[in-house]
Amino acid sequence: MKKLLIATGNQGKLRDIKKYLSDPDFEIISLSDLDLKQNVTEDGKTYKENSQKKALFFAKLSNLPTLSDDSGIEIDALEGKPGIDSHYWAEDEDGIIKKLSELSKSLPNNNRGVTFKSTISLALPSGKIWSVMGEVKGIIAEKENGRRDPGYPYRSFFYLPKIKKYHDEEELTKDEWRLYNHRYKAIQKIKKIIAKELKF
Repeated sequence: MKKLLIATGNQGKLRDIKKYLSDPDFEIISLSDLDLKQNVTEDGKTYKENSQKKALFFAKLSNLPTLSDDSGIEIDALEGKPGIDSHYWAEDEDGIIKKLSELSKSLPNNNRGVTFKSTISLALPSGKIWSVMGEVKGIIAEKENGRRDPGYPYRSFFYLPKIKKYHDEEELTKDEWRLYNHRYKAIQKIKKIIAKELKF
């Protein structure tokens, strides 16, 4: 059975990608499965640059086709920040929740817009690479939803006004989750490329 490496140390992200990519024709493996502990400095200026850099690095290191995701949240009131620096916006997830809580209290109702973005890159050991993007728009909620999902602190304040629900997998129906999930959207695009280019 052919293998596809997922280049992430984020267990929440790994869980999501495995679930959305579920396919009986190939085996999805993680960095820990191969005992790969190298760090790739994400110094790109865009999600695409970061995801491509990591995908290429681990594809060549492992000699396996490799997927990498770089994602973030863009807050309108902060002119798109934290963006590619979302993971480093605070020292830890509690710090991110605290900053979101403070920000929420200061925002007017007409300037609470926010966007989740995900760019996924597929790289081959040869250096060939493809990238796709998915996004979903919402608003910063006035208060935390009360349930934290490890690895995803921003979901606690990401509200979907069209359906009046938080961006929470436990709160949304299966169809709603697919419709309003940026990573799911990106993976559906990359699955078509995988099927065509890797011929699993």
